[in-house]
Amino acid sequence: MSLDQPTLRAPERLPQPTPEDRLAALERIWRRFSDAEGLLKRGGLVTEVTSTHYKVRGLSDFARLGDLVEQRGHAGTRRGEIVKISRDEIVVAPFERSADAGIGDAVFRRGPLAVAPHASWRGRTIDALTRAIDGGPPLIRGDGMSGAATPGAMARQRVGTAFMTGVKVIDIFTPLCFGQRMGVFAGSGVGKSTLLAMLAGADAFDTVVVALIGERGREVREFLEDTIGDSMAKTVAVVATSDESAMMRRRAPDTAMRVAEDFRDQGHRVLLVLDSITRFAHALREVATGTGEPPIARGYPASVFTELPKLLERAGPGVEGKGSITAIISVLVDGDDHNDPVADSVRGILDGHVVLDRAIAEQGRYPPVNPLSSISRLAGKAWSVEQRALVTRLKSMISRFEDTRDIRLLGAYQGGADAELDMAVRQVPVIYEALMQSPKDRPSADPFSDLARHLKGKQNAEPGD
Repeated sequence: MSLDQPTLRAPERLPQPTPEDRLAALERIWRRFSDAEGLLKRGGLVTEVTSTHYKVRGLSDFARLGDLVEQRGHAGTRRGEIVKISRDEIVVAPFERSADAGIGDAVFRRGPLAVAPHASWRGRTIDALTRAIDGGPPLIRGDGMSGAATPGAMARQRVGTAFMTGVKVIDIFTPLCFGQRMGVFAGSGVGKSTLLAMLAGADAFDTVVVALIGERGREVREFLEDTIGDSMAKTVAVVATSDESAMMRRRAPDTAMRVAEDFRDQGHRVLLVLDSITRFAHALREVATGTGEPPIARGYPASVFTELPKLLERAGPGVEGKGSITAIISVLVDGDDHNDPVADSVRGILDGHVVLDRAIAEQGRYPPVNPLSSISRLAGKAWSVEQRALVTRLKSMISRFEDTRDIRLLGAYQGGADAELDMAVRQVPVIYEALMQSPKDRPSADPFSDLARHLKGKQNAEPGD
């Protein structure tokens, strides 16, 4: 053999992969192809467009109500939600302000909306799709996906622990308990939002979730920064303004409830403030009528009265060992009619109602709560025996005073003929004065004692005493 001829060497044997290496490789391949952004996507094409909806052919076989879709057209990528499924096509309601879709645009199914709350969300303002809208850093997503089922009737904790809101007229006449669902019924411009903000400032809660549905855009920042104020540090605000699409207004209460449920399952005492359920019902009506559902009561389709209890029943006490969701739900009564279909339906679901009276607001008495029309179904768990007797006496006096208002204005009342009426005429205006409270006033820690001190002070100030 020549010395210049190269020596041939046996090829080096590569190390054989271990079973663990093979498993890791398979997992990487699985993640690649199971990713929502993977190579294979199920999609369809837009076939019809209206101002609020569009129809898609090709997705009916695997679409589900409530799934999100992604529409790609000349305006870019837009998202919507599936609201109706038929054999050949589906109907999609867009999250944008209008259905900016064109015939032939591609539409891909994205699955249900994932809401993954995180502790850092407190102090932040988000939209119905859990996107930050306060100019802060991107939201941190939690480990789990909120979407827990409503606790069963026999699995819930019992409600029985009262708390102080700091609002005297509420704590005296309609006291609240943890896990209660209370409605605030009012016409427009009566002071509903101001009262809700005062209730949101209660110190009894670990976390506050505020859902503003259909609010005027210019008032959102004022409400959160000025009215909520210092309580914003423990508040998650979910906002869908009046100019946003019906789907955003329809989705916002569900997102807020999911956030509240997540904190409740962590053991928090959560206060959920929803303003207002009526605008949520309006959004439900707009979406339902767009799919062809017929109206049954003042323009509202039947599905509206199905969705209301499904949402509201999710609030309340959690299962044993968990926290609770105390819900304050505002109801905007159309035309000051407290018996309109939405108000009447919601009243039967909630655990009490606070009625704000326009006539009281016009007299300059705030909060303009009508104690005779308001009721808390759990007041018996909050009052002592003495307090219950006192409230009954106060309501009797107020009723007598209001029933004789016209007679007294006509000059037909003469003192001394009716001792109970004489006492009502003397005491009720002082009681009204004692119950007046503004958001800037100090919250009342003991409203019954404050009322007694005010009455005693007025009596001592009378001449001859």
